[in-house]
Amino acid sequence: MKDKCLKAYAYDKFIRIYAASSTELVEEARKLHNSWPTSTAALGRFLTASAITSLMYKSNEYLTFIINGHGEIGEMVVEACNGKVKGSIQNPSVYDKYDNGHLAVGRAVGNQGELTVIKDLHMKDPFISYSPLQTGEIGDDFTYYFATSEQIPSAVGVGVLIDTDNTVKASGGFILQVLNGCPNEVLDKLEEKLRNLKPVSKMIEEGYTPLDMIKELSDGNFEILEEDEIKYECDCSKERFALKLESLGEKELTDIIEKEGKADVMCHFCMKKYTFNKQELLQVIDSLHKHHSEIDE
Repeated sequence: MKDKCLKAYAYDKFIRIYAASSTELVEEARKLHNSWPTSTAALGRFLTASAITSLMYKSNEYLTFIINGHGEIGEMVVEACNGKVKGSIQNPSVYDKYDNGHLAVGRAVGNQGELTVIKDLHMKDPFISYSPLQTGEIGDDFTYYFATSEQIPSAVGVGVLIDTDNTVKASGGFILQVLNGCPNEVLDKLEEKLRNLKPVSKMIEEGYTPLDMIKELSDGNFEILEEDEIKYECDCSKERFALKLESLGEKELTDIIEKEGKADVMCHFCMKKYTFNKQELLQVIDSLHKHHSEIDE
């Protein structure tokens, strides 16, 4: 079954809920990065929360999320647009558990850094916001981001369950947002719901769909607004990397041609490798000259 996200109003439209299943998405990331369980869980939670958040924006608006909590995992980057995500992780080889047997995501991510969100909304400049990490568990950190940077009281739950063979057994998440004028009795009911809610990964493992999660969170008082597919998708190409090579400048490109005779580059999102031979590097230099000429004109 394809991963998807449902958006709904609940509690007489005082609450907005996004609920998603992301098992296939996170498994695709695990395979591409050949990640170990704790790294898989951290990146999977990050990808899931980012995919859901991207659905709050228009289909052509791009978001970049960066987390570096100065833990063993290092920096994670996710780019997202309209439910499609791709991510990178500095150290995919982390397997760490707490004493209770749960994967030590918070410790591996660390909480000494920040969540950076860059929004390309096709304005003159991108919008950049920073939110201090709270626990490194990802859900808590997105909750704090929405409350402080977006001024939207929210609850974010994300979870990834790893199977005995290190593949992704279940993954999903939800973002619940409180809208203006929400009565205190609704907030009280929600707090009780969230306190007693099963872990997201456990719900997905038990067969809960995004609709089931919304039913659980809303006490049956909801209205589905839309359904979107979410997926891991990398849009890299040799043409895009050629443009990036231009940024090295003619001198460095010439040095590469003279010393190496070629350039090997790799996409950190899908791990695909591209090789530029001497002739292709000379074409990059020619393109660089043309761009400079156009600017001069």
